[in-house]
Amino acid sequence: MNTPVIAIHGGAGTITRAAMSPAKQAEYTAALSAVLEAGQRVLADGGSALDAVTEAVRLLEDCPLFNAGRGSVLTHAGTYELDAAIMDGATLGAGAVACVKHLRNPVLAARAVMEKSQHVLFAGEGAEAFAQAQGLELVTPDYYFTQARTDQWERARAGSGTTLLDHDAATLAAEPIDPDTKFGTVGAVAFDAQGRLAAATSTGGVTNKQVGRVGDTPIVGAGCFADDVAAVSATGTGEMFIRTVAAYDVAAQMRYAGVPLEEAARRVVMEKLPAIEGRGGLIAVDREGNVTLPFNTEGMYRGFARVGEPVNVWIYG
Repeated sequence: MNTPVIAIHGGAGTITRAAMSPAKQAEYTAALSAVLEAGQRVLADGGSALDAVTEAVRLLEDCPLFNAGRGSVLTHAGTYELDAAIMDGATLGAGAVACVKHLRNPVLAARAVMEKSQHVLFAGEGAEAFAQAQGLELVTPDYYFTQARTDQWERARAGSGTTLLDHDAATLAAEPIDPDTKFGTVGAVAFDAQGRLAAATSTGGVTNKQVGRVGDTPIVGAGCFADDVAAVSATGTGEMFIRTVAAYDVAAQMRYAGVPLEEAARRVVMEKLPAIEGRGGLIAVDREGNVTLPFNTEGMYRGFARVGEPVNVWIYG
């Protein structure tokens, strides 16, 4: 059996190098490394791929640097609506929540949906009621607040009024969060000592989005997918990932055409998505423990860690 491994992402987009100070880059790198080390420990202790991705995404949700959980972006109405999904490749079990406004960790709610209900996707008040019944932590909306996201929302409202995908525009600013367009999603994929695969994805959505908008993150097969061939978590222009069923497409190419992981992911990210102006990236691991992290933007917060080996983290190409 190959060595267990976990990979994570914290969003893709043209995070302009000019906008990234050494101190801020170090902060992002440290945060990603800490999350990877936590997931790596789960796997080293014999934990499942499912437990590893749950813990990694929970920690990313708790980190205000990323657009998921604390640090989420605001809707057009100045509210927060969060989405998350998780999938167990060993069983094809899946759970997801959409448009939740009071859950500290949407990924934990998604896992509860998978394990404690007969359903796959709950939305809005129903999702929150279900999560509360499972004993999960509720928060008031101000928990999600960060000044940087509020400033970003105010600029969006004062500007074109359109939705903005966080860290993707050729805008320069003092903070990397400020380029006003970043594909703000977090995710994790893992391969454990028993050869099992799992994936999880979580997001606050896109800045200034319409209330009720749901992207690819909680849609199984679009922003999150795992089976016994591959596990995939995506980040980018969500509508395009839905239309191409991007995460599932990677695994489908492998299963039905025998395409290797890296090539299957490359075709999706570098060919299929750009054909409909889709931008972003994904992380994926296969049943041999191979990892790939392609993106078609200037950068993507990403990294992976094998058990017993150093953590690897990158932002740019």
